Amino acid sequence: MVSRWALASTPKNPAWVPQEEHHIEGICDTDIGTEFFSQVEESYRIDKNCHILSQLLMKDCKEPSLSSKLDETCKKAYDEGRFHLLDGILYQRTKHICVMDLTDRTIINTILHDCHDSVAAGHLSEERTLERMKICSWWPNWKKDVAEYCQTCDIFQKSNRASGKKFGMLIQMQEPRSPWEIVHMDWVTALPPRGERSYNACLGLVDRYIKTPMFLPCHKDDTAMDTAIMIWNKVISHTGLFQNIISDRDPKFTSALWTNLHNLFGTKLSFSTAYHPQTDCLAEIMIQTLEDMIRRFCAYGLEFKYSDGFTHDWCTLIPALELAYKTLIHSSTGKTPARLQKGWNPRLPYDTLKKDLVDIHPTTSSFKIMLDKARHHANRFMQDSFKYAKERWDKSHKPPASN
Repeated sequence: MVSRWALASTPKNPAWVPQEEHHIEGICDTDIGTEFFSQVEESYRIDKNCHILSQLLMKDCKEPSLSSKLDETCKKAYDEGRFHLLDGILYQRTKHICVMDLTDRTIINTILHDCHDSVAAGHLSEERTLERMKICSWWPNWKKDVAEYCQTCDIFQKSNRASGKKFGMLIQMQEPRSPWEIVHMDWVTALPPRGERSYNACLGLVDRYIKTPMFLPCHKDDTAMDTAIMIWNKVISHTGLFQNIISDRDPKFTSALWTNLHNLFGTKLSFSTAYHPQTDCLAEIMIQTLEDMIRRFCAYGLEFKYSDGFTHDWCTLIPALELAYKTLIHSSTGKTPARLQKGWNPRLPYDTLKKDLVDIHPTTSSFKIMLDKARHHANRFMQDSFKYAKERWDKSHKPPASN
């Protein structure tokens, strides 16, 4: 039977079916605990202003002259009728709301915890905590205390996402005075196994002075000793011993590599190498360029075939790719690495197509003058390049905060 009775839960309704009663308590009936309010009321006896205000606001107050004993700020608020006493708790009217007056530091810390640290508060920012605090409680200098509480919150500071400009202005690194004095080092990994020893990575070295690269096929799990032996066999005879190695790898790896290189020389001198966790990305840019070149030649099956059937994989392409990089004009020097190193650019296949080709090998008398001019030109370009990079970097960064 369908009933349209307005009171379907009463026995007067013909469709009513007796059911077991369940008592549900409303949120308004929930007691947050009398102990907290007892502590607040007890703290008023210690604070002079709150104790006087509690006496003045009682209905049977017999000493209205007590208001003269209040501090100037409290007396002004009392004369304006901002204080109210309800169930022994002192409230102060601020604009359109009444908030609880607090004096005890333990109680204040409890309120701060609930408005900032608790799950319901969410460990949010200082502004959000102030918004929660201003509608529930008040005490002298409460905004300053809230700011200090949020700034000293370890969880909030560690997990806070930085916004705005990043910290750290760009600082110029020590510039070398000769080729292969300072070397940047980085690796290309995740390459398919190729070559006679199934190489799956490539070590890239780039000279900071003239930007000359060297690409060495290797294994991604090579140790510092393996890397040192590879540099000893394939690099040192062309460059000599470096003065400084800059790498983004673990400083322990760089230190072990440096030690092993000196051990291979048999020297007893003790040298150290600088570790730069943040560089100007010289090696990273070179590695990205190398990756792009390998991808473009070996994107399909990771092999490149000429029309006559000769096959290249990424390992056999490395010498040609290194030559291609050496003959590119570098933006920070305005010259090719090959010209800065040797004074002339290596002959490339398309050079033979030029008519009346000028001898690319300079005479002995003009070689030194030409090389000095080229390197002076490169130094000027590097300084201009750093100034431009610093201007761009500093626009999106700010100086680190002082402790």
